[in-house]
Amino acid sequence: MLEGRKVPAEKLDSALALAERFEQYATQAGGFSTETAWAFSKILIAEGQNSEENLITLARYGLFTKNNATFIAFLESLDGGEAQENLYKRIGEKYGAAFRDEMFAEIGVAPYGIPTPEKPRYMQPVIERLEKALGPEACRALISDSLRDLPDYAEERTIFQSCASVDEYLVKKKQKFMEQMETCQREGRLFFAQEVTDEVLDFIRSEPEMGGGVRVGNIVYETKIPFLTGQYLAERDPVLKRYYYCHCPWAREAVKSGEKVAPIFCNCSAGFHKKPWEGALGQKIQVDVLESVLQGDERCRFAIHLPEDVK
Repeated sequence: MLEGRKVPAEKLDSALALAERFEQYATQAGGFSTETAWAFSKILIAEGQNSEENLITLARYGLFTKNNATFIAFLESLDGGEAQENLYKRIGEKYGAAFRDEMFAEIGVAPYGIPTPEKPRYMQPVIERLEKALGPEACRALISDSLRDLPDYAEERTIFQSCASVDEYLVKKKQKFMEQMETCQREGRLFFAQEVTDEVLDFIRSEPEMGGGVRVGNIVYETKIPFLTGQYLAERDPVLKRYYYCHCPWAREAVKSGEKVAPIFCNCSAGFHKKPWEGALGQKIQVDVLESVLQGDERCRFAIHLPEDVK
């Protein structure tokens, strides 16, 4: 499997050794589970071995052994792992080292690969301090391009330019997303952390704003797919329903535990939707958060503002 993913030959032995070490650890710890994977991540952190490469190796091990709990746990450790480090750098570049250090005082930057339940306590205090120190507008502007390392979405520009209008582009976006989900179901693969069932596909098909968006004038309204759609649809408890919806690894566990995470942080998620559109349009745009689970809503919904001259 590693050879098929073009892992360099000189790295194969160390990757296999790490997978074997985790396998032995999990066996001694009572089995493969989310908690076991996260505990092993903390061991790697303590040893200074918590590199992206090592966590990817362990996620691949979970995929190879068809152990979804292991795969998802290490995938979540990787997911957005760069976000707080990027925030640290961005504050320093824009406002200086002294202000940055004040915002991160007694908190620091979370170690890479930290288990998901521990992430909110690193991110929330910093966002709260930023909003108080800068004001909502400046804080929103700081994170609205997303804190993730995102691609330039050059392929979106090619697709957009092949379309006669935004409406045609939206149809193609929806078709592309549905094809991706249908492929996951057909091949028995997860869509990130969730199983793609007939119920999930029917739900996405029935939601025109999901996976593409709906244009009204010069605004495209887009609704995010739930993180765990099947659980979200079945859940009746409003708190857990929001928990199953939330994608953000820096906020999701706080939704369930009742910890506060400032809703302004969802502008980072708005940036996740903004970047593909900026790639498609070839220019900067504005995206607003209309609804989010951190505001107490049951879904996350965004308004994408198109330039006036776009057809």
